[in-house]
Amino acid sequence: MSVGQAVPMIDAVERVTGRLRFSQDVALPGMLHAALVRSTIPHGRICHIDTRAAWEVPGVVAVVTAADFARIPNLRPVYGPQIEDQPVLAIDRVRYVGDMVALVAAEHPHAAREAAARVAVEYEPLPAVFDPIEAMQPGAPLVHELRPEEPHRGHAVYFGLRPLFGTNCCNHFRLSTGDVARGFAEADLVLEETFRTPAAQHVAMEPHAALAVWEDGHLTVWSGTQTPFNTRQILAQLFGIPPERVRIIVPPMGGSFGCKVFPRIEPQVALLAALTGRPVKLVLDRYEEFVTLTRHATVVTIRLGLTRDGRILAKQVQAYWNTGAYADCGPDVARKGGFGSVGPYRIPHVAVDSYCVYTNLPPAGAFRGYAVTEIVWASERMMDIAADALGLDPLEFRLRNLLHDGDQFATGETLHDVHFQECLEAAARAIAWQPEAVVLPEGRVRAKGLAVVMKGMTTPSRSEARVGLDRSGCVTVYSSTVELGQGARTVLAQLAAEPLALPYTAVRVIDPDTDRTPFDNRTTSSRSTYMMGMAVQQAAQRLADRLRQLAADQLEAAPDDLELVPGAVRVRGVPERAISWGELVATSGVEELVEHGEFRNEGGLDETGHGIASSHWHQGAAGAEVEVDLATGQVRVLRLHAAVYAGKVVNAFTAALQNEGSMIMGLGSALFEALVYDQGQPLTANLSDYLIPSMLDLPEELTHDLLECPGAEMHGVGETAVPPIPAAIGNAVARATGARLVELPLTPERVLAALRSQREGAS
Repeated sequence: MSVGQAVPMIDAVERVTGRLRFSQDVALPGMLHAALVRSTIPHGRICHIDTRAAWEVPGVVAVVTAADFARIPNLRPVYGPQIEDQPVLAIDRVRYVGDMVALVAAEHPHAAREAAARVAVEYEPLPAVFDPIEAMQPGAPLVHELRPEEPHRGHAVYFGLRPLFGTNCCNHFRLSTGDVARGFAEADLVLEETFRTPAAQHVAMEPHAALAVWEDGHLTVWSGTQTPFNTRQILAQLFGIPPERVRIIVPPMGGSFGCKVFPRIEPQVALLAALTGRPVKLVLDRYEEFVTLTRHATVVTIRLGLTRDGRILAKQVQAYWNTGAYADCGPDVARKGGFGSVGPYRIPHVAVDSYCVYTNLPPAGAFRGYAVTEIVWASERMMDIAADALGLDPLEFRLRNLLHDGDQFATGETLHDVHFQECLEAAARAIAWQPEAVVLPEGRVRAKGLAVVMKGMTTPSRSEARVGLDRSGCVTVYSSTVELGQGARTVLAQLAAEPLALPYTAVRVIDPDTDRTPFDNRTTSSRSTYMMGMAVQQAAQRLADRLRQLAADQLEAAPDDLELVPGAVRVRGVPERAISWGELVATSGVEELVEHGEFRNEGGLDETGHGIASSHWHQGAAGAEVEVDLATGQVRVLRLHAAVYAGKVVNAFTAALQNEGSMIMGLGSALFEALVYDQGQPLTANLSDYLIPSMLDLPEELTHDLLECPGAEMHGVGETAVPPIPAAIGNAVARATGARLVELPLTPERVLAALRSQREGAS
């Protein structure tokens, strides 16, 4: 059948003809349009909000501020996935430029935006802090007051949440293995370096869009969210109603890359719908996307203790994650980045301190490559620095220290199905690895770089699925996995079709709907093909077994003697003895035969950072060849290769697209992408000033491997190729220039500055 093949997406025609409907396309009769009033200062008390001019705009139906919260009984107007710290609207003060202060609903979007522009807000400015290191200093302005009596009120089970009270730290993750002081004492060489990564924007093609309506005390929201059940729970708690009275419907998305994981605008449209009694829709513009969510800016200091023969004895990491004004999933980012900072290496002595820090910048949250891109940049740059200090080939140095099957990771878990070496060697082969730079005419130098990634998957988690067969013979998959453009619906159709001996195109996969589709943790962490895929396979197999059992009674044959063919069950070897699926459903007395599947992965870390961090690990490596113009600092990537371990590939076409998209995203982080602020004011909040890769920026050779292993489980590949790309490119540029490169992106200005520092240090 189709599993393992390169087959087209089941909705490919809808996509290219524009018939696929997204959240921003949803409309209801009598619908109002919303607009937001946002803070223009990074930190301040709200003294007065004047809405009179807004009401004068024709078509305005509502202008809402925090003062209107009292109009909704039982409203709990503060929310958050792990720490309830974000108000639906600013209550007494604003905490970043772009913070939501007021809402407008009008008959037309133009009227809503005009009215929002007329709302006048008077602020009393307060001291602000923007850098996570500065925010951790004694006496720094506090973004939130963290109190020991109520440190957090999260909606999700969260392991190891450890705020530091009286500071801006909302989580401190610690991991300690062995005796790091002893490891450094025994080392022949100790190195230390600090690395920085800037905030970045997701730049999904489709902006955030949501529509809400209340009917008879029930709330329905159409939204592009990766977490329909988390969103349902948060909205239920906000309005003080049972989760069963909240329905989340998720059309296909025009991209996300992490920006739509947790509620962003759903509480606001639900509030407006409650106050107006009408459906309300909100679609953000591109500027608003830039102040809605970012990737965490990070500062990471790594200290390595090494032996002369190239073994890593000790590693100490201090990582600071700038989570902005509200925590969102920042505490978990700091946790995953914390254990991810160890890297795929055998290190007997490890100490990690990973801090999630509030500042007066836009909130930071999930971003493709979740916490690992930032950490791999630091960790894999440090591996090259260490190899150079030891006089070793960076490839050989990594191979001496890589983890293998049966090794114990720093968290205490024993690793299985380990393929870091195969990935690294595949990447090295693809770029014809050599450590020496090649000097070309006219001040140009070519060099190559490598990097390896070890990325965890959400653990523990759970996925449920149902597969149904109706009287017409139609097979339907009921799943809450969200179609983000990654081809999830196609892969689930393939996995459901296999046990039923159907073409995958004959399987219908419905969109997530919390009233119709069963529970799923979320569509994140490259977990869907593995977790939801296993649940779908289980449900489909149960349905196939049930059809054989039902047919056995009708055909007077043993179930083992029966085979499924499209639309029928027949006696093996006697094709004329058959019964249609529709007949089997009808004789069962139901409209649809439905079977259920559930898959869980177990694990989790305790407060010491020990346990099972990931039920299986996403593994990959990257190789890059670059050419650097030493006169201008211009970096040109000539060749880029990613090798990703996929275990078992379900759809070679969609998996390849995931690898290629990840590599291009990593290229953007390496060379272009950075959100820049001046005292909290965003300077790169549009697609003219914020640069993303175009087709002209891609290397001539953009290649990848999807490594498989007989009998292996499916492994997610949705983001594994993102994190090693900036580090591989950075290592290549550093090898070409001999300069100290510790900060992304590698702009010409930054490369030239590093070259100047190198010359000044040598003189």
